[in-house]
Amino acid sequence: MNAKIFQQDGTVKGEIELPEDVFGADVNEALLHQVITQLLANKRQGTAKTKTRAEVSGGGKKPWKQKGTGRARAGSNTSPIWVRGGKAFGPQPRDYYSRIPKKMKRLALKSAYSSRAKSENVVVIDHIECNEPKTRTIQDMLKAISLNGRKNLLIVDSESQNIYLSGRNIRDLEIKNVSEINAYDVLKNENIIFSDEKLVGKVKEVVSL
Repeated sequence: MNAKIFQQDGTVKGEIELPEDVFGADVNEALLHQVITQLLANKRQGTAKTKTRAEVSGGGKKPWKQKGTGRARAGSNTSPIWVRGGKAFGPQPRDYYSRIPKKMKRLALKSAYSSRAKSENVVVIDHIECNEPKTRTIQDMLKAISLNGRKNLLIVDSESQNIYLSGRNIRDLEIKNVSEINAYDVLKNENIIFSDEKLVGKVKEVVSL
């Protein structure tokens, strides 16, 4: 499994062989679905809340007498069938978090990377020269490699602060550290861009941890 290596100006430098055990693995769709569903659930705040009939204001006195008014029998104006009454079976604060085993996360990440590699959506940049934060630098690079206007994940390392600051405001571009990427990050973007050739080998280390 190979990927093209581009220079920052869009010139094709050559090809790089991607680690087979990371980018050539079988795509386990069932595992990807399970892990991504859990990842998204873990992001939920779970703060939705409605008041029950015990929490709304009012109640206490019976609205009108039981018989003789021609109206329906009612014992409290906090009943769910009343306007401004309590909510029956409404949402309450809860924790959606569930632990995902490390082995499952690693296997799902391999499947995600392999899916993008098999569809030839992995690109490697030889090196991004970015001496100061400047959005134009990253925009020009994306235009040079014909990936502007598409959903891209730019993978950087901890030493690429200027690259992060330069690209964080670009629409449809997500920038993440190589050690912080999960399967959802890979699959929700159309293209995977490595900001440096050495990061390809770093991915193998991260997945093998």
